[in-house]
Amino acid sequence: MRILLSGSTGFIGKALQGTLKAEGHEVVPLLRRAPEQAEGSFVLWDPAAGQLQPADLEGLDVVVHLAGENIAARRWTEAQKERIRSSRVDATRLLAETLAKLRQKPHSLLCASAVGFYGDRGDEILSEASAPGSGFLAQLCQAWETACQPAQQAGIRVVHLRFGVVLGPSGGMLAKQLPLFRWGLGGRLGTGRQWISWVSLADLTAAVRHLLINRSLSGPFNITAPAPVTNAEWTVTLSRLLRRPAIFHLPAWLLRMLLGEMAEQLLLASTRAIPYRLQDSGFTFQEGILEPALRRMLG
Repeated sequence: MRILLSGSTGFIGKALQGTLKAEGHEVVPLLRRAPEQAEGSFVLWDPAAGQLQPADLEGLDVVVHLAGENIAARRWTEAQKERIRSSRVDATRLLAETLAKLRQKPHSLLCASAVGFYGDRGDEILSEASAPGSGFLAQLCQAWETACQPAQQAGIRVVHLRFGVVLGPSGGMLAKQLPLFRWGLGGRLGTGRQWISWVSLADLTAAVRHLLINRSLSGPFNITAPAPVTNAEWTVTLSRLLRRPAIFHLPAWLLRMLLGEMAEQLLLASTRAIPYRLQDSGFTFQEGILEPALRRMLG
């Protein structure tokens, strides 16, 4: 298949691109600027300026859209929240509207979303049928998914990839926390009772591939391991595997003071999402339990 991939230079995009190329698919990166060394064809766009040429998208089979401003890059000022929103909602709408205009449309659009869709829900077990939550992240994810509607209305299959916290040694939360835990500076955040819906990078790429090739599947899918853990369980497991203490508890009030709204929704919110639809579709997780998954990642 000929697959357009946005976010191809990111943590998830690089891994997915490697998987798809290894299977013989042609991957066409969707980029904001031309690379210094291009190994094949690519498409340029400027979502901030609303620029994407329909002619550049003719002849595609699938579009996988992962691009967006790093949600944890800096404190959430109003200006930063607008950059995050625009990079996801406005850019996705531009892509969906352009795909809808094509003479030869791709049969599928797989678009990133997140379990932030559900908001802070305590111990509630969340399926793809659960109602959306409240707050900036939940509203962002709802608008992000809604932005795909022009493509869906044009007859393109749309899949919403509701990613959990993605774990891999080269990026994401694990890579950020490893140095602290190795120095013995790790610890639980807040009460530690908040649920983390996580997924290994290997299972994530396998899940996206599964949804890409199974054209009968559409709508939202929780891309999360079937066994979420609390922040306290995460802390104990990682510290045990690294053979380091994890005694530096960060209270919620301090996190809120340092990071404001971002701390409340990224670090202290509780989301216990289960991948019911993915499992019902026949997908099998290879790294569905945290401790053995971390053990493999850490070598």
